[in-house]
Amino acid sequence: MTPQQAIDYIEHQGWSTTRLGLERTRELLRRLGDPQKRLRFIHVAGSNGKGSTCAMLDAILRAAGYRTGLYTSPYIQDFCERIRLDGENIPGDELARLTERVKAAAETMDDHPSQFELVTALGMLYFAGRGCDAVVLEVGMGGALDSTNVIDAPEVAVITNIGLEHTEYLGDTLEKIAQTKAGIIKPGCRAVCYDGAPEVTAVVRRVCEERRVPLRVADYGAVTPLSETVDGQRFLWKGAEYRLALLGQYQLHNVATVLETVDALRDADWQIDEAAVRAGLASVTWPARMEVMGREPLFLIDGGHNPQCAEALAESLRRLLPGKKAVFLLGVLRDKDYPRMLATVLPLAREFICLTPLSDRALPARELAEYLTAQGAKATAFDDIPGGLRAALAAAGADGAVVAFGSLYLVGAIRGAYRSE
Repeated sequence: MTPQQAIDYIEHQGWSTTRLGLERTRELLRRLGDPQKRLRFIHVAGSNGKGSTCAMLDAILRAAGYRTGLYTSPYIQDFCERIRLDGENIPGDELARLTERVKAAAETMDDHPSQFELVTALGMLYFAGRGCDAVVLEVGMGGALDSTNVIDAPEVAVITNIGLEHTEYLGDTLEKIAQTKAGIIKPGCRAVCYDGAPEVTAVVRRVCEERRVPLRVADYGAVTPLSETVDGQRFLWKGAEYRLALLGQYQLHNVATVLETVDALRDADWQIDEAAVRAGLASVTWPARMEVMGREPLFLIDGGHNPQCAEALAESLRRLLPGKKAVFLLGVLRDKDYPRMLATVLPLAREFICLTPLSDRALPARELAEYLTAQGAKATAFDDIPGGLRAALAAAGADGAVVAFGSLYLVGAIRGAYRSE
């Protein structure tokens, strides 16, 4: 099996949203020798910010000298991004070798595992085989019934910002969604919760009390922003100064959650000194989240794809580009609340270059351009990503700014096209 054959096999399988549950993953891992039993986890669930939170924790643990696995989804450009060891993607030949093992086990099951379940099993095998000290494990969707929740009690269960998402599967209120995500909290672990909606915190606190789990609630009030430029931001946390390589004020909310998680790990006797925390935060990268790709013009890529992400992006742009308007390189999915997203960024846009994301759920670029034109904006549709990219860069000029935004199904392709220019 080649690496591409492995990816084709995995991606040929369907997703598990219509068959939520842990039975298939448990059975698959049992047939593979239960590799997850040999690992220690920091388990991270939430609606927004969980990927960035995972990236920061991974960087800090590596700086502290731990052999660290990072499991995230979706990928931006390379399938192998989803399974990383000490900051490096799983090699293609290793992916192929492990996929052969997983496939052999999966094909003997009466109820074939889904795509996400297969990848979860792959990650567990890889991390256990490489002797990871810690695995930062991002939940795919929800919490209680997500495939990643087959693990025993993690070292720390982390709940990041929660919003209304996947309501057909997780519930139609913040409380119901929080209850589902709090399913990763198990007796014997520690828990950390983002300082979000009070009703969410109340649910998490109640679950922790029921399961006798010590809880830390991140206090964003303990963060004092100092400065933000395209090179990163400086802030105070409980009086101490740090530098964070990631942009966006919302990342300061996330970093409060991360720093509380570090303290929770220290409570569990993990050796993480301040030098490791500072080095991890200063060096962390997370692609397509307010990522600076170029300077002349300033070229930012952000994979935000819902109204909350649009609000966070708009807030960041007002600080980074005071008094300036950007050219937006944009594509959205038809089933997202794109009217609210666009209403948020419209006042910040000089014009829009519209593209079609690489998804069967995409809103065609021409329909998007027509919608924006009806809102009074200048908007042009392009059939191909390189052509749209070149048009956006030309429209911005060397002293302007381009912001690629709207869908993770698009920004990865834009990122690749920009690097090949």
